[in-house]
Amino acid sequence: MNRPVVLLVDDEPSLVEGLELRLRSKAFRVLTATSAKEALELMSQQEVAVVVSDERMPGMQGSEFLSVVAKSFPETARIILTGQASVEAAMRAINDAKVAHFLTKPCDAKALKALVEKLLVEQLEAPPPVDKREGAITLLETLHPGIGQVRRDETGAVLLDDVDDAA
Repeated sequence: MNRPVVLLVDDEPSLVEGLELRLRSKAFRVLTATSAKEALELMSQQEVAVVVSDERMPGMQGSEFLSVVAKSFPETARIILTGQASVEAAMRAINDAKVAHFLTKPCDAKALKALVEKLLVEQLEAPPPVDKREGAITLLETLHPGIGQVRRDETGAVLLDDVDDAA
């Protein structure tokens, strides 16, 4: 069985390495990236269950990065971690990136690990995403009963109603 992946993103390699060591678990794998660009490349190659991102990074702020993640990988849980919490950063993270949690540095590694595990359990317990086509077909059947049924003759050919007969 494949273990879920947790991705840590921070431009400070020593911080990422330290968190990686503290978050190691048999329940999930930990990957790291030192930029939003590197993180997006990793995410394009494999499924990531949870992303933990720093807010202040060169090139792309964490809230901008997590906004891209929210649009491109909506099932991925998002956590933002910052040393300089501001109302503006929190608003961007919540409104644009739809983060699950906003944490401040220094962050207690045990608390972060517990949060990641909680988010992973919630993903396992969540109902599977509803296929939009299924909802559209159900709506069409409700509005036009029988629209989804195909009539066939004894040879298996599809029967079509004559336009003149329907009028």
